[in-house]
Amino acid sequence: MTARCPKCRQPLEDDEEYICCAAETVAWRCTACAKVSEGFAFPYGQCPLCGGALVALDPRAGAPGEGLTAVREAFAIELGGRAFYGRAAAEAAEPALRALFGRLAVMEGEHIATLARRYHAEVPEPALATAVDRAAIYAGIGSRPEDPANLFRIAIACEERAAAFFAARAGDTALGSTVRQLYRELAAEEREHAVLLATEYALWQRGRAGVL
Repeated sequence: MTARCPKCRQPLEDDEEYICCAAETVAWRCTACAKVSEGFAFPYGQCPLCGGALVALDPRAGAPGEGLTAVREAFAIELGGRAFYGRAAAEAAEPALRALFGRLAVMEGEHIATLARRYHAEVPEPALATAVDRAAIYAGIGSRPEDPANLFRIAIACEERAAAFFAARAGDTALGSTVRQLYRELAAEEREHAVLLATEYALWQRGRAGVL
């Protein structure tokens, strides 16, 4: 008989310890504009109205167990990536860049679906494409819409920041724990994205087709 999650009754993929995020909805208030939003996670943890930082209204929901925190943070970054790549595809002037960022948006969507399946979470509805300047703020890179290469620099910096974030989180968790393994997996995936984007960027600069 297939083992099922005691919380949401979805099938379990294996016998390992797991994290169930079903029905975990939190109310968030923007520290900039004070808008209250509800949802499991938002792109880059930013307010959907103005891009300000969000804080949980319910302290218990905003500070859950380590496992749930890790999954929520993963969703926030993947949602941000999908929205950013969607906007970058729409704003890129070159057909090759539009196609590249469009494929990256699809790839991030696949990662979100994988997280949702693995952790029994509801897949958040696609947000309005995150403005490039919001992703630039997250990445710590100046936004220069007139420079096509800037989209690459922002994307690479976003992935590198995410990888460093998850690696640091892993270092703060107990050896051998499920949460530590989750953070390490997430860090490895973001590093892979950064290398892939750097390769694409180098090929694009030389006018060659990329690996995607």
